[in-house]
Amino acid sequence: MTPLVELQITDIAFGGSGVARLDGKAVFVPFTIDGERVSAKVVRDKKQCAEAELVEVLEPSQDRTEPQCPYFGVCGGCVYQHISYEHQLELKSRQVADVLRRLGKLPDLPMRPIVRSPDSYGYRNRITVHAQNGVIGFYRRDSHTLIDITHCPISCREVNEKLAEVRSRRVRDGHYSLRAHDGARVFEQTNDAVADALRELVASFFPGRGALLIDAFCGAGFFTKRLAGNFDRVVGIEWDRFAVDAARRNAAANHTYIHGNVDVELAALLQNASTTDVAVLVDPPAVGLSTATRDTLLAFAPATVVYVSCNPATLARDLGQLRNGYQIVSVTPLDMFPQTSEIEVAVHLQHNQATARAG
Repeated sequence: MTPLVELQITDIAFGGSGVARLDGKAVFVPFTIDGERVSAKVVRDKKQCAEAELVEVLEPSQDRTEPQCPYFGVCGGCVYQHISYEHQLELKSRQVADVLRRLGKLPDLPMRPIVRSPDSYGYRNRITVHAQNGVIGFYRRDSHTLIDITHCPISCREVNEKLAEVRSRRVRDGHYSLRAHDGARVFEQTNDAVADALRELVASFFPGRGALLIDAFCGAGFFTKRLAGNFDRVVGIEWDRFAVDAARRNAAANHTYIHGNVDVELAALLQNASTTDVAVLVDPPAVGLSTATRDTLLAFAPATVVYVSCNPATLARDLGQLRNGYQIVSVTPLDMFPQTSEIEVAVHLQHNQATARAG
């Protein structure tokens, strides 16, 4: 039988687990809060670290709160429902700064305050549930076993109504995407209010009128539609043909959408650009930018780069290389996913030559 250990939680790691030290080794304990003293059971002892399960909170944090979801701790989705929302925001902002400093070797970061979500529950505009042998719900934490879900507290009313509708029918085994909004089945941000704030934040990086904006990973035109009036010409690049078709519908006259590979199309556009007044917006998937795209940005040196990231670790890697030609003007975390460990970040970069000219 594994003995219990008493641990002092000193930090929260990216991903949500509390961090303690035992015999000089880091121990990760889910569902704890920095400052707490807990009793835990070590379940995995590795060479560099250990993982433990919480048994009892001996000295709780003042930021500990009651989760609103009956499935919390069992469902694999949320990891922060036991933490007050204000402290969640503090943790996420700190985690972004720590990851960028540690992995990107970026010591002096112009961090802006985190953009909070107006709603910390009831914000999700879509979920994917799974059906198997009559069970409809989400996967258990660290498992491929389903738990039956009747209501998801972080999802909005429309999504929960669609969940109830699916549960009322005999559905085949499989995966079911439930969305609050009808329309094209293309990628969209999960939190409408924070998505709007993100779009306005990005627009604020372009206060004047520019000549050309290239929106790599443009999707269905989430940013380009908003920025139509900020540039003489906007070009979007996207690999998803359905998203490109959606973007082309009701596109402004100064918009062009290209179905293709960002690595290839971005280099071609920058090489053929007839102006030095070029801005590039990148919003890549979690894997971040490819080496080719990073090299292209450094080689062709567009004056402004805006990087929107859903993964601070790959963002740190990419910024670590881009700093060879760019100055970081601002780093803004956004809490697109309250109660979870996910973080969105928007970074405004200015090329060193453009910065010198402006000075």
